[in-house]
Order: sequence, then C-alpha cells, then structure tokens
Amino acid sequence: MRMRPTLSWTPTEDLRPGSTDPEPVAEALSAGGVLVLSGAGISTESGIPDYRGEGGSLRRHTPMTYQEFTASAQARRRYWARSHLGWRTFGRARPNAGHRAVTAFGRHGLLSGVITQNVDGLHQAAGSEDVVELHGSLDRVVCLSCGASGSRRDLARRLEEVNAGFEPVAARLNPDGDADLNDAQVGDFRVVPCAQCGGVLKPDVVFFGETVPPRRVERCRELVDGATSLLVLGSSLTVMSGLRFVRQAAQAGKPVLIVNRDPTRGDRHAVTRLTLPLGTALTALAARLDVPVDADEAP
Repeated sequence: MRMRPTLSWTPTEDLRPGSTDPEPVAEALSAGGVLVLSGAGISTESGIPDYRGEGGSLRRHTPMTYQEFTASAQARRRYWARSHLGWRTFGRARPNAGHRAVTAFGRHGLLSGVITQNVDGLHQAAGSEDVVELHGSLDRVVCLSCGASGSRRDLARRLEEVNAGFEPVAARLNPDGDADLNDAQVGDFRVVPCAQCGGVLKPDVVFFGETVPPRRVERCRELVDGATSLLVLGSSLTVMSGLRFVRQAAQAGKPVLIVNRDPTRGDRHAVTRLTLPLGTALTALAARLDVPVDADEAP
C-alpha cells in the first residue's frame, strides 16, 4: 500500500505557550537581516484557506499527490476540472495587509530575503522581489514529457474552449487552488495536452509526495546561512520542506521567531511564537518601526 505524505502533526512534548508580546519580533526586524519563511496562513486574509488552521482544508480534503497525478488519467481529469474552476477565484486573489507589510520591510532594508511555501504569487503581487517559491507557482504549467513551460492563463483559455458550459458550483476553494467537486460535477471534463509535444501537463508546483528541486533547496539554505534571524509567518511547519530551514537556523544559533495562532512543529526551536492575526500583527509591527506600508488599492 502506498504511504500518504505527512499531512498533520500532533505535539508529543510540552511546548511553551504562545505570546501576544511583539517585542522580540520588533527587535529582530530592527536589527535587519531577517529571512521570512511564509506559509498558507499569510494568505487566508486574501480569501485563500489554509491547510491546518481552524477550518483548514485538510479537515475535509486530501490534496492530490504526485503519484496519483502521474499514474491515472482519471485522477488528472479530476484534478484539472477542480483546479480549472478554482483558478477563476484563485487567480483573482489580492495581496492582503500581511503581504504588503512584508514588502514594506524588504523595501526598508530589514529583510535578507523571502521564502514562501505558498503557490499563490501574492508576495510578488504585493511588490516583494526575489521571492523563492519553495513549492512553485500555480500561474505556470510544465509538460512532464518535453519540459516546456507555459502560462496558466493560456492553459485556462484552452480549457475554456474545449469545456464550453462547464459551470459547476463548488462547495469551497482549497489552498492548492482547486475547488471541491464531486465526480458527477467533474463529469467528462476534457484535459488538453502539451501544445508542443502532446504530453501531460502539470501545474508547476510541488505536489504532496514530490521532491522540491535540489537547487531550490540549496538556494534556501544559502539564504538561511546569510540571515541574522528567521521569521516564520503563517506556517504550521508540518512538512519537512519548511521545517528543515527552521532546524538549520536554530542549529546555527540564529533566532527563530514564529507568527502563527496555533502551535507549530517548529515551536521547540523558536524564541517566541506570536499568536496575533498576521495582518494585524505585521501592520502593527510596521507602525512600531516607522515603516510605511502601501494602502490596499481597489482592483
């Protein structure tokens, strides 16, 4: 039987309680050289749910794995039907106060870099530069046969053309960009092949059960080495792809600070976990440090 990837985490030790005192985070930002590691929790205020928080999608939804996607044409049909519908909402999501605050910190010279576990592109949309997308981005697709990459918007147009009238009502959107649809709603949804070689198209994201590209991991390790401290924003750190950088920072004696309402798998390595809502906390920290944050602009 194929093992499922680690999707949840239960504390096996007594962890220090969270704090509402922002001073340790403010001090780290004041010193500069902070590396941000963000997770799904920073995007919830943009209307994209997280995996594991209160009401998180893992309570009702198991994400597609790489093994399922590559092994089954029916699994790919189900994935692309759900993802195509979800993209209509996901692609319109806008950066929130948390993303704009991170951009402001970077613009003010307080950050050494940003690593995000998210695939929504909202850090870049807010103006952050040189963001390392650890798990890739949903706005790109790649062919598993020839390696050609393309725009998700172009793929959406092609899928619209061959699935005229596909208008099911989804129960909800998930953090990986797909929408909850049952088999009847998926129906005979048609998947389009790579326009160059006819191969299988996959979103340019790291699925559960898939390995993060080694060069990307090495780039993140270099960023941790060069940082003064590590600030984790909205990640439960359940999966090793993010937790390894927390462990690396802690082993190097660099302070790890976490902003997350719920306990995380990295709490034992952190000097503090701030339990305030991300948008509120980061905006308040920016004001405290006299860092101007761009106002939200209507679309």
